This record gives sequence, C-alpha cells and structure tokens, in this order.
Amino acid sequence: MSGSRPEAGPEEGRGARVAGPSAEAPAPELVDAGFAWEIADAPLLHHGLNLADIGHVLDLRSRGLIPDVAAADLLGVLMDAYGTDPAEFPYDSASGEVYNSRERHFVERIGDSAGWLHAGRPRREAARVALRLLLRSQTARLIEVGADFASTAAEIASDHAETFMGDQTYLQQAQPSTFGHYLLAFVAPALRDGERFLAALEQVNTSPGGAGCVNGSRLLDDRGVIAADLGFDGVIAHTRDAMWQTDVFIDLLATSASMIANQAKLAEDLEIWSSQEFDYVDLAGPFTRASVLMPQKRNPYSLSIIRGASGVLIGRMSGFLAVVKSPSARSDNLIFAYGEIPRALDFTIRVSALTTGVVRTLTVNAERMWSELERGFTQATDLAEYVMVAAGVDYRTAYHVVGRAVRAASGRGLRGLDITPELLDDAASEVCGRRLGLDAAELAEALDPRRIVATRGAVGGAAPSEVRSLAEEFSDHAARLRAAAVEALKSYAEAEESLLARARSLVAQQRR
Repeated sequence: MSGSRPEAGPEEGRGARVAGPSAEAPAPELVDAGFAWEIADAPLLHHGLNLADIGHVLDLRSRGLIPDVAAADLLGVLMDAYGTDPAEFPYDSASGEVYNSRERHFVERIGDSAGWLHAGRPRREAARVALRLLLRSQTARLIEVGADFASTAAEIASDHAETFMGDQTYLQQAQPSTFGHYLLAFVAPALRDGERFLAALEQVNTSPGGAGCVNGSRLLDDRGVIAADLGFDGVIAHTRDAMWQTDVFIDLLATSASMIANQAKLAEDLEIWSSQEFDYVDLAGPFTRASVLMPQKRNPYSLSIIRGASGVLIGRMSGFLAVVKSPSARSDNLIFAYGEIPRALDFTIRVSALTTGVVRTLTVNAERMWSELERGFTQATDLAEYVMVAAGVDYRTAYHVVGRAVRAASGRGLRGLDITPELLDDAASEVCGRRLGLDAAELAEALDPRRIVATRGAVGGAAPSEVRSLAEEFSDHAARLRAAAVEALKSYAEAEESLLARARSLVAQQRR
C-alpha cells in the first residue's frame, strides 16, 4: 500500500538482549552492599551448609551420578569445613555471596571435583536447607525455654497460693486475689506459645531438598532420600513452594514476638512493683544494675531488657513482612531472612531464659501486699453482691449503695473492712429510701479478703486450692512440651552423626 512502512524485524530498532553470565567482575558497590551483607550471615549458616552439602554429595553418589573419587574429594573438603570454626573459614565477599565464596575455596582445594556440588541443585537450595536445619534446632530450644519459664512460674505461683494481694486493673486495686493467681495468668499464654512453636516445628522440619529452582530436578527423582539423611520429617510437597515459602518464618517471628510480649507485660508490672513506692517485690541482686552516680539505687536492668526485647521482636517481624510482600520467586524474600530470623529467635531464647531467672529468684513481700490489700476497698464488688442477695435488691441498686458507702468511709479515713451496717443503711436511705438491716457478723465475713478469695473455687479461680491444682496442671503441660523439644533435638543430633559417619567411611575407603 502506498505510504505504508514495512514491518520491522525482531531485532530492528533495539539492541539484542545479552544472555548468560556477565564476563565482568561484580561492581565494588555490589560487593560492599550485597555480597558483604550475605557474608555477614555466613557464621549462622556455616554448620547447616556443610551438612546440606555433605547430604547432597552422598545422595548424588548413591545414585551413581558422581564418581567415587570426586565424591571422596568433595566429602573430604566438606568434612574439613565442618570442623572449621566459621570465623576461621575463608569467607570473602570479593568471591561472591556465601555459596560462591565456599565454592571458590573448594575449587582451590580440589579443582574441578568441586563442580559436582552443583549437580541438580541451585545455590539457593543449599541455603534453604541450611536455614531450616538451624531454625528447627532454634525452634526446639524456644519450646524448651518457654516450658522452663512456664514451669518455673507455675512453681512460684503454687508457693504463693495464699499470698494475698489486691489484684489491679489500670494500676488500681480491683478485687482481692493472691500473687500466685496473678502469676499463673502469664503461664497459660506461655503454654499456648509453646504449642504454636511445636506446630511450627512440624513445618520447619520439612525438607526443600531436591526442589531445584522451581520445578524439581531430573537428577533427583526421590526427594525423600536427602530429607531422611538430614533428619527431616518429610519434604515440602510443592517444589516452587519449597524454594520460596515464607509463611512458616512469619509464624516463627510472630510467636517469638507473642512469647516475649507476654513476658514483657510481667516485666512491666514487676518494674512498678519493685519500686520503693510499691515495695511488693524485690529482684535478686544479680538481675539488677547499680547506678554509677546515685549510691542508693539498684535498677531493675533485667526488666528493661525484657521490655525492650518485645519492641525489637515486633520490629523484626514487621521488617520481614515488609520484605516478603514482593512478588513470588524473588530472592529478596529470603536473602534478608538468613540472618534476621535466626538472630531474632536466638534473642528470644536468651530473653526468655532471662525472664525465667528473674521469676525464679524473685522475693515477694507478702506483708506489704497484705497491708495494702487490708487498707483498701477491693471487697466492694463482693459487698455489692452480698447486699443484693441479703437485702433482695437488684445489683444496680446494690452497686450505688455500696459506692456511696465507700465514698463516705474513705472520706472518714476508714477502710473497706471498717464498713458497718449503719454506713450501708445511711447509703441505702439516700439511694432507695430504705434501710437494709444487715447482720454485722455476716457483713464482716463478706468484707474479709481471705474469705472472698476462698469463694473463688471455680476453674481458674483464685482460691488457693484451685491455684495449686492449676499450677500442677500447667507444670505437667510444660513438662510435656519440654520433653517433645528434647526428643526433637536428640533426633537431629542422631541424624547428623549418622550422616557424618557415612561421609567419614566413604572418604576413608577411597583413601585406602
């Protein structure tokens, strides 16, 4: 057609896209900002990378995919790496990130035999396996330390089942209770977090091995071999999911944040209660820090660490969520996970152990708690209920009667224990135009904080017998969680030793 332009060829008007590896060295900016960042995480992944590589070589060798001599050479340098402290291993960001830096070292040691390590596996698979090997042990330890906190707090709670105190809401006295009942409130969520970690452990301890890049590998038709060799419970079913999943890591960070948030609430209370103004509790000396200026001060430094740790872990979780919101199959999802997640879990383990130490060594000032309970009005709710039943009035009316009586008593400098039938009659006359005519002896019983606590015998109540019963139940639960964690760690150690024994045997046979 006149005036029309011929169609352009596929390359016309633009340069051909260059494929394949770059022939140029990495930019120094990339080395400084990227490879160096990943190399900083090498000490965390070092142990797991060695195990992942050893397992991969043994798997390739059992399938006849790698010559025995090359397998022995590779296993020899890998066993050397296994026995080398991460700080002594020649990780070098100039050689690339962690995997490539290791490869450079292996090539220098054994030449082309090191190249067999790539068969059927991208670099990210080795790192994914290594990360899970680390995280499963950390998760089991989290279950352990969480159980230790729960059992310690339950034991202290049982000891203080009859240490009476005014429980508080909004830092104001609310109702009569005991320190033991108060403390048990932190055990229940600790046990739930333990169960969450136990469920997460089942997911963490699944193998991404043999997943290839996204769709598996033609060389590794049975992914269960490497999973069993490394002590995993099974494989992550979908290969793309195996390489790129992040939800289980979010779960671990969220539960870590929950675990320390629970302990931080306790730390907040203890910091207030350990003040001179409250004097409810004292921290043991080793968990405090002296002021370098003011000789009289003993600061509850350990509680500051626990409280601050909660904010740090919330930040770690939020930061990881911000990274993994990217499209699927992006390396940034996990490049930043290799260091951040293990460090967050390790921090959680350390802080939980600190909280347990604080609770185990805490001194409770029972006399001070009782004196504050005795001079307050924590029995007001029970008094209103007594008035309702004894005088046959509705609760709203009883509430207003007691409220007036409390106001009158406090204005005269009296305590809740000092409220008399006459005070209540005066209040009732103003509220509902009648006297109540309550029995003085029965009223005295209704006002006694100890008797009030004794009536709380329903499940989870503050009655001493119920506190002791629940403390025992919680302790048993904590023991079961701890036993599961110990068994898991034992099985991981046995799998590792079995793997290493096979590697040593093969190397020894080839060197004879």
